[in-house]
Amino acid sequence: MASSTTAVSGYDRTVEVKKFDDSKLGVKGLSESGITSIPRIFVQPPEILSTLKSSQTPKEIPVIDLAIANSNDRRSEIVEKIRKASSEWGFFQVINHGIHLSVLDETIAAIKSFHEQPQEVRSKHYARSEEHGVMYASNNDLFRAKAASWHDYVQVWMSPKPVNVNLIPDKCRQEVVEWNGHATKVAETLMELLCEGLGLAAGKFKELGFTDARVVVGAYYPYCPQPDLTVGLTPHTDPGALTVLLPNQVPGLQVKHVDEWVAVKPLEGALVVNIGDFLQIISNGEYKSVQHRVMANPLKEPRISVVEFFNVYKDDPGTVYGPLPELLSPEKPAIYRNFTLQEFNETFFSKGLDSKRIVEKVKL
Repeated sequence: MASSTTAVSGYDRTVEVKKFDDSKLGVKGLSESGITSIPRIFVQPPEILSTLKSSQTPKEIPVIDLAIANSNDRRSEIVEKIRKASSEWGFFQVINHGIHLSVLDETIAAIKSFHEQPQEVRSKHYARSEEHGVMYASNNDLFRAKAASWHDYVQVWMSPKPVNVNLIPDKCRQEVVEWNGHATKVAETLMELLCEGLGLAAGKFKELGFTDARVVVGAYYPYCPQPDLTVGLTPHTDPGALTVLLPNQVPGLQVKHVDEWVAVKPLEGALVVNIGDFLQIISNGEYKSVQHRVMANPLKEPRISVVEFFNVYKDDPGTVYGPLPELLSPEKPAIYRNFTLQEFNETFFSKGLDSKRIVEKVKL
């Protein structure tokens, strides 16, 4: 009997995926080759393709000005804005975050420069080491997903184990290291505001180590010749606590709000922030981790995003987490069970991005 991945035509997805990965071309290499149709491994299933139209309504994710974050008179105002955005949308953009525009531009340019090196130079960094170190590849869930998506990425784990900076590609080494510092400051400021939105002490999340595990990802979405048949990034939620994203001005990111996909309009100088699964559970559902995706890029100009994921870290994988006791009461009982870090990590790394997430697994 033929394997489940082998069709009558002789197509074997497992073989084709390995062939693509072994080539070390990435989708950038495919795009550069001048192909006019995408390989079958990238064609999304009908349930994805049928949803590719974004909302036609004028909805936009909230935009929050951080300039007043340290104002004694207006801090409560920004706390409420972030609380509301995190509860209703799970996504928002921040402006006046303290990072100079030139730094944003230089960081984007460095990631673009890495991805636009000749294929034989890029391929020297091609590897698969998802949970540590430095890697460059196409699709982190390539071997686990139902279909591949149209993007490549370079990934650097900044902590908990300090990265060997010499392993970071020289084209973006300095910028990645510096971006980690900038993004971490923004994340810590936002964590304080998120704490206060829950009635907690401002330093509670930092005390619990919610930014101790940090990974920077520089994603590259090149031109796709058949954007109606695939996606740049599969619909998913982020597993960690908080995500800070720096995009260039090429659109593509969409957020699921209620039952609609809403396009995120890039704002020059803004950062996009979203709540992760871990924070939804810890907040007992007060903050929402929502699905988002990236459309396949129909433009000749590539879409670039520099994303830093922030999450908790403890040496003991058996450390137990769940809704914070301070947020529970007879009127607001826990809606999630406790879980270990080991269960959390295994849930994420065992399946594709679009698969069942930890929030659904631990819901009571």
